[in-house]
Amino acid sequence: MWVVATAGHVDHGKSTLVRALTGMEPDRWAEERRRGMTIDLGFAWTTLPSGSTVAFVDVPGHERFVPNMLAGVGPVPAAMLVVAADEGWMPQSAEHLAALDALDVRHAVLVVTRSDLADPRPATAQALDRLATTALGSAVEAVAVSGATGAGLDELRAALDRLGAALPPPDHDAPVRLWVDRSFTVRGSGTVVTGTLGAGRLAAGAELELAGSGRTVRIRALQSLGAPVSAVGAVARVAVNLRGLDRDAVGRGDALVTPGRFVVTGLVDVRVDGDPVAELPAEVVLHVGSAAVPARVRPLGTDTARLRLARPVPLHVGDRALLRDPGRHRVPGGVTVLDVVPPELRRRGAAAARAAELSELDGRPDAAGELRRRRLVRALELARMGVPADGVPAVAGDWLADPEHWAALRARLGSEVDRYAVAHPVDPDVPVDAMRQRLGLPDRALVEALVAPPLTVRDGRIGSGRALPERLRTAVDAVRADLRREPFAAPDARRLAELGLGPKEVGAAVKARLLLRVADGVVLLPDAADAAVRTLRALPQPFTLSEARQVLRTTRRVAVPLLEFLGRRGATRQLADGRHTTGP
Repeated sequence: MWVVATAGHVDHGKSTLVRALTGMEPDRWAEERRRGMTIDLGFAWTTLPSGSTVAFVDVPGHERFVPNMLAGVGPVPAAMLVVAADEGWMPQSAEHLAALDALDVRHAVLVVTRSDLADPRPATAQALDRLATTALGSAVEAVAVSGATGAGLDELRAALDRLGAALPPPDHDAPVRLWVDRSFTVRGSGTVVTGTLGAGRLAAGAELELAGSGRTVRIRALQSLGAPVSAVGAVARVAVNLRGLDRDAVGRGDALVTPGRFVVTGLVDVRVDGDPVAELPAEVVLHVGSAAVPARVRPLGTDTARLRLARPVPLHVGDRALLRDPGRHRVPGGVTVLDVVPPELRRRGAAAARAAELSELDGRPDAAGELRRRRLVRALELARMGVPADGVPAVAGDWLADPEHWAALRARLGSEVDRYAVAHPVDPDVPVDAMRQRLGLPDRALVEALVAPPLTVRDGRIGSGRALPERLRTAVDAVRADLRREPFAAPDARRLAELGLGPKEVGAAVKARLLLRVADGVVLLPDAADAAVRTLRALPQPFTLSEARQVLRTTRRVAVPLLEFLGRRGATRQLADGRHTTGP
């Protein structure tokens, strides 16, 4: 299936043509049929000679209903532009074409209707000249028809087949963004919304998010072209029955999206194709998908601007939309979304710098470029912006980094660790959280990922590998010399005080792996635990505390915490009678 929107001046026969092609009535309201004028969107479909199905979104042609027209055209990839042979090019022909051009619609068929009332050739030539100056180009196929006599309908069906074959294939793996164009209630089923599925897939039971509300909804049932389906892929007209959502909670202009895959934003930087940005009115309406959102314009460059939206909408980098000036009933231009998470502009000169930055963007998703601008970003955040990060290696968890920025951070980390070590010679290892704050990083995992030899990270601190200060090293060497003579005669508080070794100094020696802390105030050589186990294994098993103290040639002050230390390591075990063993 593919979906085509009609376009053209009021009363040029768009609905008549859809009716003749499909045998269905696109005008849904009694008032439309009574007045013979389309007011709101209509929907119909038919099977073409190739066996493929084309669905039509029939739009109103009167200038009073241009917002309705834009809601139908916005999500649709192709158009059927209708011009009457007896009237030719008219004001709404021009406005509808301007809208198609602003939305960068590149696929269309031109249909010259009422060919039974006038020679279609002049109107055809005139219309093709207008189309050639737009995104549609000069290769648009033109067909003359008469809805009254049926002449040319077979040729039009064949042209629609060729149009469908020329459309780019839809991306079924893309996240869903279903712009709602109708919302109603079905008795016994609840809320139903309809829209054009331009990418991705929908399935009964799947979860979607109502963009802007944060509400998660579940698909109860699906229909496509009036028939129930369990799943449907783009491109398709779909009706979605939603579970747990009131009719008043959703309407035209809302969007149902894949959770976590879009930025829902009220601030966006864009490139404007059309009027110079300086000539734009301060307030416009942004039309994107089926949404029409008032926006305030802040010019940045000659063709770039910042839009502050009256309500947030789900957007990706590269999205196309159009601006409409409702006061003058005109389309001043289309826009390409350049940034959906733009930076604040607070400092003097920030706007000019931002304009220069935006001048280098073309709206094509570029992971490397986003990393250069943002320096650090999570892969999921890039995905929400519509920027795939395939092939970009993460530096920590799902964090991505610009390579130059990451290298600069690593160099700065080394300098900051050295600076901290100089300021804290007794305890030179930097807490990871303190370094995170110094580097201005959002996640401690990033700090740990930056650590590379000779730096080390252990127990939440970054070691510099810097040697202990000479005075401290001399004192520790004295303790180590004492322990080499008597390995289990731990120095007492008096001896440590004589050497100037307080708790911080002892802690620094332990971190440097020059001493082993068995308990507070009890330190031995780093290999003392293994030596003690070898010695204790030589005793008859099990053994008493007194026997251990005697064989280790130490005091109770050392033997008790040493056995507790060995027990915590699983090297010894205390029995119910208080004795100990090194065996099982």
